Amino acid sequence: MTLDLTDTELVDLSIGIEPDAPSEPFPGSVEYHSHEDGAELLAENLHGLGIEDVDAADFPDGIGLAWEEVHAITHTGTHLDAPWHYGPESGGEPAKTIDEVPLEWCRGNAVVLDFTWKEPGSEITPDELDAQLEALDHELAPGEIVLLETGADDLWGTPEYLTEFPGMSGAATKHLVEQGVKVIGTDAYGFDKPFGEMGRRYVETGDEGELWPAHFAGRDVEYCQIEKLANLDALPRRTDVPLVTFPVVVEGASAGWVRPVAMFDETLGGEGDA
Repeated sequence: MTLDLTDTELVDLSIGIEPDAPSEPFPGSVEYHSHEDGAELLAENLHGLGIEDVDAADFPDGIGLAWEEVHAITHTGTHLDAPWHYGPESGGEPAKTIDEVPLEWCRGNAVVLDFTWKEPGSEITPDELDAQLEALDHELAPGEIVLLETGADDLWGTPEYLTEFPGMSGAATKHLVEQGVKVIGTDAYGFDKPFGEMGRRYVETGDEGELWPAHFAGRDVEYCQIEKLANLDALPRRTDVPLVTFPVVVEGASAGWVRPVAMFDETLGGEGDA
């Protein structure tokens, strides 16, 4: 079916980069340059090119172009983690950086699994994934994207966003990737259980497997993960969700910002393929 964007409903599944967001442990900052600043900066740019006879006041209405200067890690806001994030190798091969991730991985049909019932700090297991798929009467296909709905995005803008969510286990991560899934997403802050819970369990047990087990599963099996999704509850269906989630290319980086968008054919009431 040909995609006609004029008849397509778009569902934005992203959280943006917000200055000093309380839900970010490493919040980004944004320096805003006004139109007046822009006139000064553009005039200075021309001066640097040897064109001295242009001043800020010479621009129409004395104003130039507005722009912003962003200081943020690539894991700020909604982003796609590349295999390089998890370690230098994945499955015995050099791990891909974000600029090496195939675009084909980042578009396709998604299935949304409901884990809003899971306790914060707990881990999602392979059996629980299978149970959710069975409830949807859905069998995974290679290349399908799996999205985990925890409801944690309701806490965005609060410090609780960093602590009140369940995470994936290493075994659950491998379980999906071994079925041909290349991209897994969550609407929570992190893919693993919360930082504090991982640290507490490690201190209690001495088991290093408690530390970022879902991430480190990517050292054995190759996949990408989307963190900080939003609005999964706004999707009109749970399976066969047409999704694009292309990352911004940052050379040699462990992640890239994404704006995942689900697309539905409005002429079919959201029931048909986009």
